[in-house]
Amino acid sequence: MRVLETTLPTKKANKKQSKTIGYAAAIIVVLIWSIWLVVSRSGAQSNLSIFDLAALRYGISAIGALPFVLYYKPWKSMTWSQIAILSFMLGPVYILFVFGGFTFAPASHGGIFMNGALPAITLVAGWIWFSERIRLPHWIGGTLILIASVLAVLDGAALSLSESWVGDLMFLVGAIFFSGYMILSRLWNISSTQVLLCGSVVNGIIYVPIWWLFLPSGLGEASQNQLILQTLYQGLIPNLLGLLLVSIAVRSIGAATSAAFMAAVPGMGTLLSLIFLGEVPGIPGWLSLLLLTPGILLIALTRKTHPTFSRKTAIAHERGVTHC
Repeated sequence: MRVLETTLPTKKANKKQSKTIGYAAAIIVVLIWSIWLVVSRSGAQSNLSIFDLAALRYGISAIGALPFVLYYKPWKSMTWSQIAILSFMLGPVYILFVFGGFTFAPASHGGIFMNGALPAITLVAGWIWFSERIRLPHWIGGTLILIASVLAVLDGAALSLSESWVGDLMFLVGAIFFSGYMILSRLWNISSTQVLLCGSVVNGIIYVPIWWLFLPSGLGEASQNQLILQTLYQGLIPNLLGLLLVSIAVRSIGAATSAAFMAAVPGMGTLLSLIFLGEVPGIPGWLSLLLLTPGILLIALTRKTHPTFSRKTAIAHERGVTHC
């Protein structure tokens, strides 16, 4: 009896500690992706070309991911077609659309049209691919996200950002690419090391030589501070640290709760862009954020994983929600 009495509090304490770690990990991930919006916008406005940003992303992350990939050998559990398709969905076409969007639209629009629209896009994709039922909360959430997106476009026009809509469309294309990756994550049970293989190593090996030989570069004109910032942040923090923290959060507090935390990314990104970039949204921009957050939460908290998929698949799917 004494053994039982001492064991139960220990288990409760461990569970509480695990949840605390999970919440802390989720909060840090929100900060990571919010800062990424500002850093990417800053890089797109600097002397660095979007091709340089992509090279730093794939080149540096490939170096960091290579030891893990060589140790775990994730390619052994994948077909060549899976490696090729997954690498393409996470590859230069996807990220160049995203970085290109930051050359036309403010950082806040990146959060709205990528992090914000992504749940609605994946909801429709889940209905098409997996016959997942779209319930009333999903319709309401999707409608709020659509209205928020329209308000964001109007906000860009009000702020005299005449080409902001071009960036918004590029962000949407990036979100569609990433939605395709999320579908594959669920369909193929994609693990973290497989993401590192395809998203970092394969794309790094393919893209960096092409960039070095053929693509325009502004490395020589970029300031040292900007170069260090983009090298560290684009190459290491989101792809490696972010992925690890998301997996910790999902295991500790659950997939739905982790996804709900991500609803804070557009608002936090807007606040940081206001502080560091001086990008002040107008009234339509603030209204967009007010509608977007509950829209994301309605979809994230009422979304159920298809019963034919395992818990491992759900975790892999939720990892994808926060991959940039």
